[in-house]
Amino acid sequence: MDCRDGTRLIARIWRPEGEGPWPVLLMRQPYGRAIASTVTYAHPSWYARRGFLVVVQDVRGQGDSEGRFGGFTQEAADGADAVLWARHLPGSNGRVGTYGFSYQGLSQLLNDGHGGDPQAWPDCMAPAMAGPDERHHWACEGGAHWWGLGLGWGLQLAALQCRRRGDGEGWQRLRASLEGGRFLQEGEALLRELDPEGMAAAWLSQDPEDAGCWRTHPLDPGLLQRPMLLIGGWYDPHLRGVLELWRLSREAGGEPRLHIGAWTHLSWQGGVDQVQLAFFQRHLQGSAADTAPASPPGSAPEAAVRLQGQTSLQWHVLSPEALQQGGGSWGLASSGLAAVDTGEGQLRPDSPGSGSVVLVHDPWRPVPGRGGHLGLDAGPCQRGDLDSRCDVACFTSLPLEQPLELLGIPELTLTVYADQPGFDLSGALSRVCPDGSVHQLSTGVRRQRGATCLHPGELRLTLQPMLATLAAGDRLRLSLAGAAWPQVAVNPGDGSMGGAPGPGHRVITLTLELGDAQLRLLPLMVSTPAQLGQTGPT
Repeated sequence: MDCRDGTRLIARIWRPEGEGPWPVLLMRQPYGRAIASTVTYAHPSWYARRGFLVVVQDVRGQGDSEGRFGGFTQEAADGADAVLWARHLPGSNGRVGTYGFSYQGLSQLLNDGHGGDPQAWPDCMAPAMAGPDERHHWACEGGAHWWGLGLGWGLQLAALQCRRRGDGEGWQRLRASLEGGRFLQEGEALLRELDPEGMAAAWLSQDPEDAGCWRTHPLDPGLLQRPMLLIGGWYDPHLRGVLELWRLSREAGGEPRLHIGAWTHLSWQGGVDQVQLAFFQRHLQGSAADTAPASPPGSAPEAAVRLQGQTSLQWHVLSPEALQQGGGSWGLASSGLAAVDTGEGQLRPDSPGSGSVVLVHDPWRPVPGRGGHLGLDAGPCQRGDLDSRCDVACFTSLPLEQPLELLGIPELTLTVYADQPGFDLSGALSRVCPDGSVHQLSTGVRRQRGATCLHPGELRLTLQPMLATLAAGDRLRLSLAGAAWPQVAVNPGDGSMGGAPGPGHRVITLTLELGDAQLRLLPLMVSTPAQLGQTGPT
């Protein structure tokens, strides 16, 4: 494909048997067209056997495509060119749908319309695990950089660039660092050496609290009105981006479908191919949708919202209005021993908090971040051993008298101060079963820097969106700590952004004042990005 500036992009095409013509499914990605995102999707030949001309294209500067890779900023022009090109491929019936996750998810929505040509927009889209805000949806959470995930992804892109320019020695160094785990300490330096102009290196150099240095990609309201299937995972770091896309589409007048599973970024537990196939058959093949294979339970094509429970793994079909309803609230109480005695701190439904707790963060043995949406070991996990540490404060409810459904965005507000001009507060919401096992459901982190840390102030800690059902006899637990290593860098305590633990990192003492502390469950769909945990302390 020749872009409007003459740059040539390379694609691989899978064709159905027969004469055609067929609708096109287009994926544009930076990882090599032969892989075709088969880490999460069925192989393109599966879609081709069902009547689609499938095209997977190497984006500019990646794979065998010409040009220099510039990240998301290059995709608005190239994406529009690719849709126009795909409509006129031999065997195409002129209709185009797009699909893909992560980078491939956002690349579908970055489309400049080629000067107002309506044919430059796809007829329908299925973006998965992506969002338009580079800071909040790709690189940072709660004022801290994604550390392990950000470095791992950045080094993967750096290795692709090494291979492209024939730097085998650089590729081997990157691979060895990843396989040996040393990338958590040396990865940032490797990025600056081997891929200094890459997205990951740029993001790590930008202050998570400085909105002016971050890019949010504008999306055309007309494009957002096109039929869209949005796919997310409860344990995926881009879930807030998916929810933001859903909000933007609805505000633009679209009627997007939302499909969220109990999935990590790379493990979809059976995937979405049947659901996605039915969506494309409906919008690209017309009457052929009537012959679509039966969808999994709870995933009827006409359902606007389908959510899979994290504990039951059952699918729920909801209306969009159901996502605008909030949940309960809980107060936090302790006589001061919530970090020493796992069972002393209390989580009180619909009650005020009381007391205070002091935590000491030791950078030599920072509290690990485990599982969840930011972990290198992402997904559900047990954390009873973490809660037993004396640098983790636990607040646990009484056993439930009846089942409790938790649907929404957990948010904690409380007064905190430290003895250093910088601290982190990480949180985890868990289900404590009658047998004592502790199953983590949702996590989050909030980083504070500057002299204000030395004085009492209200802090807002937003956790990952969730859907889980607790049974009668279960208890709900909130755990708080001063670190979540290596999911986020360890706070050095001197007001700087932080990195791997080093000799300059300080011991930090945090005081949690619980009198006004409240844990609330916000609606899954809120009206503004600020309510999705994209702001600092209140």
